[in-house]
Amino acid sequence: MQIIGAGPGDPELITLRGQRLLSEADVVFYAGSLVPEGLLCHCRPQVEAIDTRALTLETLLPEMIGRVQAGQRVVRLQDGDPALYGALHELLLGLGEAGIPFEIVPGVSAFQLAAARLQVELTIPELVQTIILTRASGRTQVPAPEALASLAAHRASLCLYLSARHVEQAQADLLMHYPADTPIAVCYRLGWPDEHIWLGSLTEMASLTRQARLERTVLYLISPALQGSQSVRSRLYSPEHAHLFRPKARG
Repeated sequence: MQIIGAGPGDPELITLRGQRLLSEADVVFYAGSLVPEGLLCHCRPQVEAIDTRALTLETLLPEMIGRVQAGQRVVRLQDGDPALYGALHELLLGLGEAGIPFEIVPGVSAFQLAAARLQVELTIPELVQTIILTRASGRTQVPAPEALASLAAHRASLCLYLSARHVEQAQADLLMHYPADTPIAVCYRLGWPDEHIWLGSLTEMASLTRQARLERTVLYLISPALQGSQSVRSRLYSPEHAHLFRPKARG
């Protein structure tokens, strides 16, 4: 069985390996609310595609296991990258208990596509060198040491998932440490046909969200790297910086 990262939604933003395995699959389980049907273009016409958006793990897992045990090639198509907010852990436990071998194929995460769309590097020398991926606390509680207000103290490039319904509290927590004019991007359904990105300052994060009536499939980028042109540069390609592959010039 393969667990494949589908990427954020664009059928072309999937690895070659993921695409090949999809083309060989007999059965594909995917959450239609998060993975567009366009990704199934990589599958054979006779593939059995099962939308799992309304299923529980107690229903989904036996279906997967049964098909694997019947000798079918089974793919679980996960939105984004399987390692991030994909309920992967509980699935792997269930597969392990059933003795089902599996392979995980990584995928492109929404924060990576967001940076590409915005044409920015999230780690600019002397400005910001850390990226934090997190979410606001809601129905799924965030451990106390990872409270958003605590993470904000780092003033890193912060990528906020699954938080649109708690955006007012998230904004208040971030403003405890980030300057009010810190640039932000509100990214909706990245990689889907109706993708949209709003730019503003941190003080506008909640109002931009509410004005657009966004409640789900939203990623927030909060970062000084979004300020635009920066005069600093990496030392990696600097003529003053010698390293293993570019020794210091003699004389």
